[in-house]
Formats: sequence, C-alpha cells, structure tokens
Amino acid sequence: MKREDLTEKLLDIKREKGWSWKHICEKIGGYSEVLIVGAILGQMKLTKPQAANAGELFGLSKAETAMLNEVPMRGTGTPMPPTDPLIYRFYEMVMVNGPAWKALIEEEFGDGIMSAIDFDMGIERVANPKGDRVKITMSGKFLPYKYYGASGNVPEYGFKEE
Repeated sequence: MKREDLTEKLLDIKREKGWSWKHICEKIGGYSEVLIVGAILGQMKLTKPQAANAGELFGLSKAETAMLNEVPMRGTGTPMPPTDPLIYRFYEMVMVNGPAWKALIEEEFGDGIMSAIDFDMGIERVANPKGDRVKITMSGKFLPYKYYGASGNVPEYGFKEE
C-alpha cells in the first residue's frame, strides 16, 4: 500500500463514521491538531504510541499502523503554485509579505532563517461581529547561517550587526 492510498482510506473512514478532526485528534492525542491532521493527510509522522492509537481508532492493519510512524515524503500532492483557493491564499501571503517578513526577522535576529522543523503552529477562531476571523500563530526557532572558515574576531554564525 502507498501512503496516498492509506490517506484516502483514513479519509473514507472519517467520512463514513462522521468523525470531526477534533474527535480524531482527541483519540490519537499527544500533539497539536495541525500535526495530527498533517499526519493523517500524509505530511507528518506519528510516534509509535500515537500510530497505535490511530491504528486502533481506524481499524488498521499492522503494516498500515507502522506506515503512520514512517517519515513521509513531505510536500507531495500540492502543485506549485497551489490551485486550491485557501492554500493559494497562504502562497499569496508569502509572495506579498515574505520580503517584509524576511527584512523584519533579519533586522531583529540577524542573518538566518526561521525553522519549519523546530516549529509550533496554532489555529483558532476569533469571534468578530463583521465575520469570524481565522487566527494562525507560528513560532519557529531562529537558525543563524554559519559562516564556515571564520577566523580572527569574525563570528562563525550569522550575527546581528549593530
């Protein structure tokens, strides 16, 4: 079985049972909803205990349960640029705001990147009389670039020059 086939099987079971993502995440437990849903959709991996919980919940075989604990080929399945309107809006936000985010992060932290591996994300609904709002928070570790071959008083890692 391919990972994509397992994802489709899990989504079919979700539909048949009428389960919400919230229900599935509560039963699997241990991580944020974004990570658990990402694992069900084939983009993340679950720990062995979480995979066992998912296997029990979905009635999976031993091999299917083990597959949920394997490192997936991330980023597959979404064309670039994305065509789904909601996912495209995130792409658009990065294209339009990315240069400003980059400039502000570099001014505050120096030369480096925000990790997408040592990373947290949360999604919440915020009531608003003009229409509820989606609030997404992201927190990633700052990773400075390494300047290999540094000598003398030159810092080895990306630094913020005053």
